[in-house]
Amino acid sequence: MSFIKFIMMNSHSSKSIFYVFFLIITVLSCKKEAIVLVDNVKFVDPQIGGVAPFLQPTRTRIHLPNSMVRMYPERDDYRDDQITSFPLTTRKHRSDLLFNIMPVSGDLPKNEAPISAWDQELEIAHPYYYSTWLEDYDITVEFTPAAQAGYFRFNYQNDKSRKLYLKNLSGENWTLHIDGSLTGSEVFEGMEAFVYAKIDSLTDATKVLIQRDSLNSWISWNDNKSKKINFKYGLSFISVDQAKKNLHREIPDFDFEGLKSRAHQAWSKVMNQIEVEGGTDAYKRTFYTALYRSYERMINITEDGKYYSNYDQKIHEDEQDFYADDWVWDTYLALHPLRFILHPEMQSNMMASYVRMYEQSGWLPQFPQIHGDAPPMNGFHSTIMLLDAYKKGIRNFDAEKAFEGMKKNALEGTMIPWKMGGLAPLDKKAHQLGYFPALRIGEKETELQVHDFEKRQAVAVTLAQSYDDWALAQFAKELGKMDDYKFFLEKSQNYKNLYWHEKGFFMPKHEDGSWIDIDPKFDGGMGGRDYYDENNGWTYLWNVQQDILGLQELMGGKKNFEERLDQLFREDLGRTTYELNARFPDFTGIVGQFSMGNEPSFHIPYLYNFTNSPWKTQKKIRMLLNTWFKDNIFGIPGDEDGGGMSAFVVFSAMGFYPITPGIPAYTIGSPLFSKVTINLPNGKKFIVNAPNCSETNKYVQKVFINGKEIDRLWFTHNDIINGGIITLEMGKYPNKQLANKDSSIFKVFNIK
Repeated sequence: MSFIKFIMMNSHSSKSIFYVFFLIITVLSCKKEAIVLVDNVKFVDPQIGGVAPFLQPTRTRIHLPNSMVRMYPERDDYRDDQITSFPLTTRKHRSDLLFNIMPVSGDLPKNEAPISAWDQELEIAHPYYYSTWLEDYDITVEFTPAAQAGYFRFNYQNDKSRKLYLKNLSGENWTLHIDGSLTGSEVFEGMEAFVYAKIDSLTDATKVLIQRDSLNSWISWNDNKSKKINFKYGLSFISVDQAKKNLHREIPDFDFEGLKSRAHQAWSKVMNQIEVEGGTDAYKRTFYTALYRSYERMINITEDGKYYSNYDQKIHEDEQDFYADDWVWDTYLALHPLRFILHPEMQSNMMASYVRMYEQSGWLPQFPQIHGDAPPMNGFHSTIMLLDAYKKGIRNFDAEKAFEGMKKNALEGTMIPWKMGGLAPLDKKAHQLGYFPALRIGEKETELQVHDFEKRQAVAVTLAQSYDDWALAQFAKELGKMDDYKFFLEKSQNYKNLYWHEKGFFMPKHEDGSWIDIDPKFDGGMGGRDYYDENNGWTYLWNVQQDILGLQELMGGKKNFEERLDQLFREDLGRTTYELNARFPDFTGIVGQFSMGNEPSFHIPYLYNFTNSPWKTQKKIRMLLNTWFKDNIFGIPGDEDGGGMSAFVVFSAMGFYPITPGIPAYTIGSPLFSKVTINLPNGKKFIVNAPNCSETNKYVQKVFINGKEIDRLWFTHNDIINGGIITLEMGKYPNKQLANKDSSIFKVFNIK
């Protein structure tokens, strides 16, 4: 029986029939429009990861995707029961607040900044909306963002005096103008940010007072009539006038609910770009929260077609948006590759921003902050990121200029960790030796440029530079620069110079050519930084993802390679956890000697796909996701780093991963969902279909691409962007006969 006939038979009046037909006509008339039945924003929980195992927690950050305004309540972490202020934005992913404010009521001591307890159960946090109750002042705070502007709503719930605390600024301090506007500027690291704010109850500036003490500025209201105060503001890195324009463009009136709705729609657009079916709600909360975290950086700082760059201290006009705030050591692995799929146009602008930074400053940046490049960590991994973009068809940037910058970094830039600039004597020696030389235990440092805490990181630097040189060689090949290709390809093999066969690890070597015999589990000082970096020798044993077949040869073949992987996940710490944590605080999310909580480990579980037991990848990925990425405040096993770790979760939950950035291919893991649909910007869809997938059915039995069975566990970037279906038959037990039988990724892509 048809639905319409059933309704007709069970309707008792003509009015009922009319309503039924009205409903049907309405649905049919809307058929051409995209009807969103499920809004995936509801699965996003910004509190996940709010308590860190050792280092940095995630922040309850409210913002639009990749936008300038990023607000969060200033507190240590989710356990901290006091909020000190609300910054109008943060200039870096992790910290460094700008323009702090705080609503208060009652009298407060002079020369003291306000602080208030808050109630975890009364806090509401969505990507597009935030609300909390300030216990000490009996004030409810609400916030909703625009891209370069924001909107607070303060509800004073008592009859005490109403005030708004404004932290004194390092630039032009807060000024209350006759029209009721507030302006100011904040100076940071040689750059300046500007604010223009309007408060609805300040239309008559004679009814308020602005007072200052040595630390703070205060706005005080002379009447207690209005219990609700609306505070909207625009930000700029160009001028106060531009901040005013940004505010008027994005928040022209005092319509909090309207802005909140638009912010919600902006997040719905990106969250609904990936649709999942099956899986638990807990999986969905983990997945969509990770996807939300992937939109925190880089940020677009172009304002009305122009931007201020502190790389040359000039205002530029450009057709392409200019992006900043990135940590490539973290983000080249998964975050940028994720955007190469979801937002290739935005990624083109990001890659072009890197090239423009090189043109403006003379160096291709590694940690491009808003104020300029920063030197943390090691390696020149922007080279890998740009190669990855180019190989995946993202080419709306000056490739010749990019190569020029890559080559300059490789030949003229210092490799010393946490340093920037030209070659030091130690770098020149490293180029001659074919490895970064280390000091023996207790040997005094001779290179003045070496950081007192970060040390030489000699093995980590050699491995990083080998990957960078490999990427530079591949980029040279793409541009037809064959002499450069051959030169840097040969240099990319330098990682082999530090593999000590008898020990089975990449080990430090002195400048005189002799090995330095250390315990690769534990030696090297704080974080192993004399030789490695934040992790021990077990982690860095696998940091050759650009030449996995070459690494297998070093280890004595595929069988030995697999056995060492098994040992990695089973190897005892060799000491108490207390001792390990004291020496390696970044070495978190531990399974054996594997660290899920640090970026150099992301690709390691997928290396089983290059053995005869790829089912072990499927087993490990599920175990790692289930163990370390729960949907609660402890749900991140290490520093999240602005999408660096979250993008690993997004990829792994979908069932595939870009194991070697720079090669346009993805290796298969074990999806959390029975169906994943990526709605691509070109209008096509890419689908991972795993109909029998469940919490127990995690093993891949067969693989099909567009209905054709294949005998390999990888697919190409073109398979994604051209639209198509990867079908995975899943089962409770592994198919131990399934392996990469035809050829490896490296052979197919002719990578040498």
